[in-house]
Amino acid sequence: MRLLLISNSTNAGEAYLDYPKNNIKEFLGSKSVKCLFIPYAAVTFSFDEYEEKVKNRFNEVGHDIISIHHFADPVKAVNDAEAIVVGGGNTWQLSRMMNDNNLITAIRNKALKGTPYIGWSAGSNVACPTIMTTNDMPIVDPKGFDAFNLIPFQINPHYLDANPEGHAGETREARIEEFIVANPDVYVLGLRESCILLVEDGKIELIGKRNARIFKNAKKPIELSSKDDFSFLLK
Repeated sequence: MRLLLISNSTNAGEAYLDYPKNNIKEFLGSKSVKCLFIPYAAVTFSFDEYEEKVKNRFNEVGHDIISIHHFADPVKAVNDAEAIVVGGGNTWQLSRMMNDNNLITAIRNKALKGTPYIGWSAGSNVACPTIMTTNDMPIVDPKGFDAFNLIPFQINPHYLDANPEGHAGETREARIEEFIVANPDVYVLGLRESCILLVEDGKIELIGKRNARIFKNAKKPIELSSKDDFSFLLK
């Protein structure tokens, strides 16, 4: 199984998918790969627009995509894919459309057989057992919280250490602490922006200059860097 799980698509002041583009290039290899793109997390813009934006960046590093919305049989499109790419946006909408199109099991099975999987933001959330650590508003009924379960822990993309100035509500950490009390056997990894998880050959590597923050019920959160061992999360 080969997964590239990216926290966010865009850093402030940068072009879309600019910071992870070389990681995507390296992950897919030197031979051009045409990836199947899942644009379902898009809500306020069209799938065609999303496809074009992602295609431009993938083309820049020698690879290509085609969106699943062009296929009459989405499950067959997944089964035939060279690689699978799941874009960010609203996780609830993404999950609903994947459930509607019977793609949860299809994509899980495809990834477990070794097909490269790339996701960012919502696309990283759905690699987890459930979508329960997303930051997104539940704008639709996803028809269940179960996701691909490719990794046995949860990711919280875009992890922030503090609330915006003037906001007195719960911090991201407080929300995650609620989750781990309700789900005491599950680790949560706070993946800060500009950071990526590479899961390959039974190992996890953190890519990026920022630490990841690890949460588990009844334990103090810990900070791990790209030099640390994350293998315990796969057990």
